Amino acid sequence: MPELRPFTETPAGPGPLTATVPREFVHRVAVAEILLTGWTRTDTDRFTITAQWPRAHQLHVSADRSAYEPLLVAETVRQCGALLAHAAYQVPLGQQFVLQELCIDTRPEHLAVGAAPAEPVVDITVAEVRRRAGRPVALRYDAVVHLGGERVATGRIAVSWTNESVYRRLRGGRTADVGALRLPRPLPQVLPADTVGRSLSVDVLLAPDTRPGRWRLRVDTAHPVFFDHPLDHIPGMLLLEAARQAVRAREGGAGRVPVSFRAMFHQYAELDRPVWIEVSDEDGADVQVVALQGESVAFECRVGAVAG
Repeated sequence: MPELRPFTETPAGPGPLTATVPREFVHRVAVAEILLTGWTRTDTDRFTITAQWPRAHQLHVSADRSAYEPLLVAETVRQCGALLAHAAYQVPLGQQFVLQELCIDTRPEHLAVGAAPAEPVVDITVAEVRRRAGRPVALRYDAVVHLGGERVATGRIAVSWTNESVYRRLRGGRTADVGALRLPRPLPQVLPADTVGRSLSVDVLLAPDTRPGRWRLRVDTAHPVFFDHPLDHIPGMLLLEAARQAVRAREGGAGRVPVSFRAMFHQYAELDRPVWIEVSDEDGADVQVVALQGESVAFECRVGAVAG
């Protein structure tokens, strides 16, 4: 089992140098995808984490580069949990993390891209630490994201982890050789990019279907952001973006814009089996989106939207 490399607190404050946190601590390979720059403990289970958001990004900035996307906030808050698990709660590297719940509420009026990369500050309160044999095995935490003195978003995440041997048993041998999986080829035809709020067709996750409010999920394992490194299942952030795109597709690319997500991840979504994205219900400004694989609901998300 890989040992945990020491990484001390790096409190925010004026100074001559700024660097990202170690990529291993946020489960990213590409340095360009690391959003966090430092952390400090403010109480027993309270922390302040600093970050930097780029002014341009394939997924996390709007096509016209005027606004940060809610997915960027979600990824920032997700990285916070991974960082704290390793750096503050001494979870060894090499553990397999499982995202169970993710809730994000953003205030889009405060998410405009400025003349320099934004430097948000995230206050984290760990509400629950589950332990087994004295060792932490899960976290539930709340996040408040500030930017320029304004509260721009809040979040809540529940995540657990397990060691490699247990994970292999849970996955029933599907982790042995990801390259051996018979992935669907060719990839299905995508919706027009502008109908899902994207500028590039390679970022579109939905393929058309004959049934209204239903799409085939398009999973490209070569995508440099969703598959920053090889995975044996469909990542949670891809499913979250699929929910965002489903709401935009239902609106025909115009109208309401997604600003909040309340997502539950029920089971692994497998790479080699079809996944269907469905809008199952609508209640005022909220739209319920589910991901179906076979007869099972792998993921469900209530998306809140406002007038664009």
